Amino acid sequence: MRIAVIGAGALGSTFCCLLAEQGHDVVVTVRGAALPAVLADGIRLTGGYGERFARPVAVERLVDSYDLALVCTKAQDAAAAITENAALLNGTPVIVVQNGLDGVATAQRLLPRSECLGLITIIAAHYEGPGRVRVTTAALSYLGRGDGPADTVTRRWQAVLHAAMPTLAVDNFVGAQWTKLVVNMLNALPAITGLSVQEVIGCASLRRLLTRSMRETVRVGLASEVRFGTLQGLSHRRLRVFALAPLWAGQILPLSMRARMGTVPNQGSTLQSLARGQRTEIDFLNGAVMRAGAAAGVAVPVNALLTELVHEVERSGRFLAPAEVLARFR
Repeated sequence: MRIAVIGAGALGSTFCCLLAEQGHDVVVTVRGAALPAVLADGIRLTGGYGERFARPVAVERLVDSYDLALVCTKAQDAAAAITENAALLNGTPVIVVQNGLDGVATAQRLLPRSECLGLITIIAAHYEGPGRVRVTTAALSYLGRGDGPADTVTRRWQAVLHAAMPTLAVDNFVGAQWTKLVVNMLNALPAITGLSVQEVIGCASLRRLLTRSMRETVRVGLASEVRFGTLQGLSHRRLRVFALAPLWAGQILPLSMRARMGTVPNQGSTLQSLARGQRTEIDFLNGAVMRAGAAAGVAVPVNALLTELVHEVERSGRFLAPAEVLARFR
């Protein structure tokens, strides 16, 4: 099968290797100085999936038609990347691999003749340089679209992906996106402090702040009449209890997440973007909570300030010490 992967970051490179090993003819779009590096040396994967190597065709933009396309850019770059390749993608089945809530809708708007699905992945991968990725956590991915049962199209592409990496077809994909958004609250504080996710959760004061941002996210979802999907032991019922429980009890949730991560430092995708000098997707994570909160009439002061602080670090290039972060919330 001819498969296009748009974006050669941590996840795009991971999917290139895993799909190529299944015998698919993989083409990947690579921008800037990374392109000659991938052309010369291919893509090498280490860590959770073992040692893998692939030499996909690397191009700056697509030049042919494909049986399937995966959009693996950061959320803020998706519209531009899809638009740039729309002439070849429109009519091709497209799977959007992104955080946030808007990826599938954006793809469907720009590619009206395509079947557009979303992939939520819990894989944690660290981009070490062009064509070099270390998987810190190998985990399930979840494929779907809309808020109804998984349809035949979803199940067809789930079978293709599952042969390369563990993938489930899920009902109520929109609800699953909201559950992943709760998980993605792990990203902001590492980006602000420069600490790993495990270090943030290990710091009691930062853990309380993280828990508050997660609780705001769940409360906005509930006010928006979202039924949260089930991912990694998180369910609608558990998240509802989490949102209503005392703050001290709610901290069990991030602590359980840290336990599943293991000991390999997890930087989170937002901190990785900062390390590469790129814009972060914070406006599609905590910023998405802000927009949904405004629509639902729910105040989200913690997420609003976390978004502001990530942008401050983007501008200044200086991380904030935990004490400085906490002082901003007083």
